[in-house]
Amino acid sequence: MTEQTVPAASPGPHPPDQESTSVAATGRDRESTRAEELFGAPPVDIFEDEDGLVVLADLPGIASEGLEIRVEQRILTITAHAQPAPLGTALHREYELTSFFRQFQLPEEVDTARIQAELKHGVLTLRLPRAPKEPPRRVEVRTG
Repeated sequence: MTEQTVPAASPGPHPPDQESTSVAATGRDRESTRAEELFGAPPVDIFEDEDGLVVLADLPGIASEGLEIRVEQRILTITAHAQPAPLGTALHREYELTSFFRQFQLPEEVDTARIQAELKHGVLTLRLPRAPKEPPRRVEVRTG
């Protein structure tokens, strides 16, 4: 299983939902109208057992409602948005919850239809079972 890299944000135009407003005529000084969401790569451990692969990802502060796991074209994508519960007005803050994003290229031996996920105490456990091996078969040749 290989990790896919996420392209860095380009200095060019922003997507429509992240538009900026020009403050200076030169365009060098821009004031953002919306704070960009920052993502970190969650630390993961990958194990192999008799059933397939097991991925453990640390996702502190993530609830299951903010977690999305997708498989598309054999790429496993983990996206997790942190949603801190408001405890009141912050007078001093040294820690801020981070959203997470990570992608992995899945090997052909993984059965993507049977992937299972469990989030418990901030640790995501993904079970990636092996696809059953097809037994060899004889192909009938017709003449005509």
